[in-house]
Amino acid sequence: MSTIRVGIIMGSQSDLPVMKDAANVLKELGVEFELTIVSAHRTPERLMGYAQSAKGKGLKAIIAGAGGAAHLPGMVASMTSLPVIGVPVKSSNSIDGWDSVLSILQMPGGVPVATVALDGAKNAGILAAQIVGAFDEKVGERLDQYKEEMKQKVLDSASNVEELGYEKVLSNK
Repeated sequence: MSTIRVGIIMGSQSDLPVMKDAANVLKELGVEFELTIVSAHRTPERLMGYAQSAKGKGLKAIIAGAGGAAHLPGMVASMTSLPVIGVPVKSSNSIDGWDSVLSILQMPGGVPVATVALDGAKNAGILAAQIVGAFDEKVGERLDQYKEEMKQKVLDSASNVEELGYEKVLSNK
């Protein structure tokens, strides 16, 4: 069986600048993934094949990014029992991204899609790693370390601001 645990798919290559954030965080956390383009509207047969074969390939979650009408995450979720994480992408034909957000967020009962923020592929990658980490102790430990490092960065920033004093912080715009 494959060691690839997460599928990252997007509607078109123009989504790649956003979706690479999911790949980068999964790589950082040591979670194997695959990345490809699957268009809900232009390649529906490819979408069906991908969604229906994902579980058999050993995937544990699918991250699906799409802009505009953004049907990809919901269509994939309708064809698999794996968790699907939708990433609304602000695209050139989008209405400030709201069309993508609402298309992914407003799924009918029985076809859930976990939805992250507009262009929030990094959080989608973290959520997918958390799904894998719930059953893989090593991934879980790397996530704990990742979150501890985030915490430390905030504490370090707070110390730096406090040491400077608010007058200097406000004057260094």
